[in-house]
Amino acid sequence: MKRTSATLNLSHIRRTFQSIGAVGRTFVLLSTASLLFFMLLGIGTYLQAKELTTSPVSSMKGLAASVSNVFFMDMLGMEVPHLNSKSQKFTFSQQNIFHFAFQMVTDINPQDPKSLVASEVPGMKMNNTTVLRSSKADNPSEPVDLVPAPEAVQTNNGSTNPEPDPAPGSNGQTDPQPLTPDSSAAPTPAPASKPLKTAGNNVAFVYQTHSNESYLPELKGITEPDEAYSDKINVIQVGKRLAENLEKVGIGAVHSNTVYPNVVKGFKYPFSYKYSRTTLQEAMAAHPDLNYYFDIHRDSSVRKRTTVTIDNKDYAQVYFIIGGKNPDWKKNEEFANKIHQILEEKHPGISKGIHAKTETEGNGLYNQNMSPNNILIEIGGPYNTLEECYRTTDWLADAISEVILNAKKVNAPVTAGK
Repeated sequence: MKRTSATLNLSHIRRTFQSIGAVGRTFVLLSTASLLFFMLLGIGTYLQAKELTTSPVSSMKGLAASVSNVFFMDMLGMEVPHLNSKSQKFTFSQQNIFHFAFQMVTDINPQDPKSLVASEVPGMKMNNTTVLRSSKADNPSEPVDLVPAPEAVQTNNGSTNPEPDPAPGSNGQTDPQPLTPDSSAAPTPAPASKPLKTAGNNVAFVYQTHSNESYLPELKGITEPDEAYSDKINVIQVGKRLAENLEKVGIGAVHSNTVYPNVVKGFKYPFSYKYSRTTLQEAMAAHPDLNYYFDIHRDSSVRKRTTVTIDNKDYAQVYFIIGGKNPDWKKNEEFANKIHQILEEKHPGISKGIHAKTETEGNGLYNQNMSPNNILIEIGGPYNTLEECYRTTDWLADAISEVILNAKKVNAPVTAGK
């Protein structure tokens, strides 16, 4: 009878347990590192939200809000193939991952050769945008900056604005002296306009930093968006409409109709916010009661991203822009959000939300550090008509009026005995 013998290989068992131990230690190490990372991230987010006044672009809230719906659909598409019928547009394709990684490391967009020199040439670098408040618009998109063609913003050899600004306190007499900017200092343009018609306190100031931004349907023979600029038909008309509507409900308004390329000798587009800053300073000096400031622009996006149809009428949509370099940007965002929320409630789809920008050459402030109630509003884009912008401006004026009048009620002195 044969006997079967079994040999126990202790060395093999020892190696197995050693391998398991190594994997276990690695797992524990990675888990601990991940836990510490997220704890530090949470602490940093809390400190940023509660203690620091950093740029809104750096917030996790802004990062999550800025991620498009397509991004999340593509994440699902990694597990559900039918969600990605067009693989060439897949977010996580090899090409897109390479582009993202390359741009993150070098700040150069492989699909945009201009980005190679954009950081060194004033006016070429595009803004980074973060969504602070999303909207009910069914065509979500970021605002787009488009640098105008050089010939589109050429100075007019010192010619005056067709409707020049009267100097404050001059009884309608215009200032014939367009001031020359010093290359080493902030330029000084013509002063702000007089009040429209209200005899009472003037609390709102409406101006246009990019004063000759215009709309292609209003310009004959011009079809390119980077050429949609005019010193006669432009966002000044939209700003004037806003000021007039505020006046109708008893809110004193001052409107500047300065076309900066016409009145600033040696005008340079990248210095636009320096020009308008001087306008703001002069307006504040001339009208001490001013408390609300609205810088009216238009976006540079295509029509489908700046237009909404409501009750069979087309309306230009609005972006609220906050300067991320302003240390007190949260106060400006709070003011913008009051207007945004009213539009969301009464006219869903008109607002495209509140966006923060930081990186345009010297414009990350947008002069919003001069007042917590100073906001930049883009109304429509180059493919909208003035009529579409007017319709939206009427609703925008109603929302602004409600915010200002509510603030007046809150700040009104309490009458004795009541």
